Amino acid sequence: MPPITLRTALPQDRSTVVELIHQLNVFEADLVGDRRRDYGGAEAYYDELMMRLARRKGRIILAEETEIVVGAMGFSLDQDAAYVADEVRQHGTVTDLIVHAEWRGRGIGQMLLNEAERLTKEAGLTRLMIGALVANERAVGTYTRFGFEPYVSFLKKEL
Repeated sequence: MPPITLRTALPQDRSTVVELIHQLNVFEADLVGDRRRDYGGAEAYYDELMMRLARRKGRIILAEETEIVVGAMGFSLDQDAAYVADEVRQHGTVTDLIVHAEWRGRGIGQMLLNEAERLTKEAGLTRLMIGALVANERAVGTYTRFGFEPYVSFLKKEL
């Protein structure tokens, strides 16, 4: 099997990244029921994500095998509120982590997380943040095995 390589996404990668987002939206819709299943939702989210990443010194990193995109990760450098201690207030954030369904379980998520860790350290920061749906047990397990631990819990109440 050829090696997986990482690169920064380019504008011409939009449709590939949108397809991955769409796959994730459908998967998460089955878990929590509040995700859009239509392709337009994935396109709109991609546009929102690119605007957020541009403001936050971020980018999308692609994992490829022989020019086939098998995963994508949004990564940015962020700053928490003023009440967070100065030494950890600035941090790296994995905004999104998506591995193509056919490629899961092959270490691609770990490879992308290692890159996020490297980029965070390269920026002189010591904290890396990520979020996951509680219902996405596979993602939570991956992130826990990588060394992430619970930090903030968001609660919801449907009205």
